[in-house]
Amino acid sequence: MAFSASSPAPHGATGVLVLADGTIIWGKGFGAIGDAVGEVCFNTAMTGYQEVMTDPSYAAQIVTFTFPHIGNVGTNGEDVESAVEGAVGCVVREEVTLQSNFRSEVEFVEWMKAKGKIGLSGVDTRALTRRIRMSGAPNAVIAHNPEGKFDVDALLGKAQSWPGLEGMDLAIGVSRRDQESWTGSYWQLGHGYGEGEGDSRPHVVAIDYGAKDNIFRNLVRAGAKVTVVPAQTSYDEIVALKPAGVFLSNGPGDPAATGEYAVPVIKALLDADMPLFGICLGHQMLALAAGAKTMKMHQGHRGANHPVQRVGEGWGETSGLVEITSMNHGFAVDGDTLPAGVEQTHVSLFDGSNCGIAIAGKKAFGVQYHPEASPGPQDSFYLFEKFVGMLG
Repeated sequence: MAFSASSPAPHGATGVLVLADGTIIWGKGFGAIGDAVGEVCFNTAMTGYQEVMTDPSYAAQIVTFTFPHIGNVGTNGEDVESAVEGAVGCVVREEVTLQSNFRSEVEFVEWMKAKGKIGLSGVDTRALTRRIRMSGAPNAVIAHNPEGKFDVDALLGKAQSWPGLEGMDLAIGVSRRDQESWTGSYWQLGHGYGEGEGDSRPHVVAIDYGAKDNIFRNLVRAGAKVTVVPAQTSYDEIVALKPAGVFLSNGPGDPAATGEYAVPVIKALLDADMPLFGICLGHQMLALAAGAKTMKMHQGHRGANHPVQRVGEGWGETSGLVEITSMNHGFAVDGDTLPAGVEQTHVSLFDGSNCGIAIAGKKAFGVQYHPEASPGPQDSFYLFEKFVGMLG
């Protein structure tokens, strides 16, 4: 699609999405003013847009919501998944819906502005989603200017010069900087988040590669005492905390890049027979530590309706059971590279990709999906209880 910097925006357009291939998608901008570069993906969840936008796994990504009515429940302080960077922007079909929920504290448009995130409404999100499915997730720049003035040549140049997520370590930018004792448990209407009780609980050290807070809450709910540490915490520093087990969190970016410093630590923990549980990025790096490989996916999996089947030995009567899961990942473990002694425990029923592993002779397992939900179904909460139950 040919254009120049002098090409005017269509009447009323105050926002634009410029893809690296030169495609221009105009709409109405909202939220923060300016521009941001990232990979365009899509999420099929029908609820939980605030949790999605505050998930660190979406760092350097622009989320296309396939559900058309975004903004209808507003935003609140309890549904934030992390205080650090999440998605840089979002694309929606309809103009942002006014809040209509008793828990809402701030309209979504105002919340986006306060968080420095850029939105674009009035877009044919079905067409954009189909494009991603056929051609893969593109690099792009999303921009918002209330006056409708854009230097599209400059925006295109920024989109084309951005290197993309492959080979990029983003975990280091979204991880905590300091060690933290985590006490919050699960949320209940009218009570907010509970607190874990007692120091006799098994101690879990959770390595934060860009974790969602609800993961820690579910560990506490399952009966653990949780200490969260930064992504680059060494093996010696972890062992000094005397954990009964170690959790490997979700996070953004390429697992092979983050694995440059994380995988040696995970290998040392495996050699020490430390119980391990990994989710998403943590699952991928556990697989790398065990000798498997990871790969960039064509479009990725993002939504709250992904069917995953239990496979392999060890499931007993529940073998073959299907869990409806929440997912957010653009990289995956290559199931064909799993070495002897690493069993595939879950597979996606959408495309057959790997969604879980267990390491023979070790108390170590991981899943590609997000059992803590937020948003999403609660079919997989049992995994937290399984892990804590291993710790004795």
